[in-house]
Amino acid sequence: MSAFEFFFSFYGLLLGLSLAVIATGAATAIQHRRKLRIGWLTPLLAVFVALDVASFWDFAWSTFRETPFSYGLLVASLVVAVVYFIAASLVFPHQIEEGMSLDDHFFANKRIVLLLTTAANALAVLVAAPIILSKPDGLMLALNAGSAVLMYVALVVPAALIRSTKVFAILTGIHIVLYLMSAIATAAVPDLAEKMQRAAPAAPATAPAAP
Repeated sequence: MSAFEFFFSFYGLLLGLSLAVIATGAATAIQHRRKLRIGWLTPLLAVFVALDVASFWDFAWSTFRETPFSYGLLVASLVVAVVYFIAASLVFPHQIEEGMSLDDHFFANKRIVLLLTTAANALAVLVAAPIILSKPDGLMLALNAGSAVLMYVALVVPAALIRSTKVFAILTGIHIVLYLMSAIATAAVPDLAEKMQRAAPAAPATAPAAP
């Protein structure tokens, strides 16, 4: 096992647990659908966080796979992954009660969930910045990464802070569409990101191509 494989098995486990906790919450909600009002807000938030974790996972792979392993990198990645896990754990309630509405849980936790995912992405860029800058087109890649983070913040932070469900749906919907478009494009052309990087430095493969 290489140093990167050791690092990524640990990192991937934590990110995988984030997806697992979302899937478990969704399954529990469906199981109790007769005594629980599910609505559409929490499912939309769950889809966004799940896609965000998957995109973040891809970013970690593409950024750190050629990076020498160090304890510092492990700890920094641990912090980011734990922040993601906490965010994912808050998407669905841990206990279901008769007559409960997921909308109530959504309004109580939506802000912290989205602010935590924003913090995780920002921390990831800070951790990855020295690695990105060390690459041949490091400055351009870093500028693209910064632009991607700004786009992420522009979509996610207003969705977190504004109580309007319409604004939340529009901003989160845009983000989800961007993720799905990226997924479809890279599935159709697996080496698309590499080709784009050879033609012109591209942003990291996270959020609307944001970290």
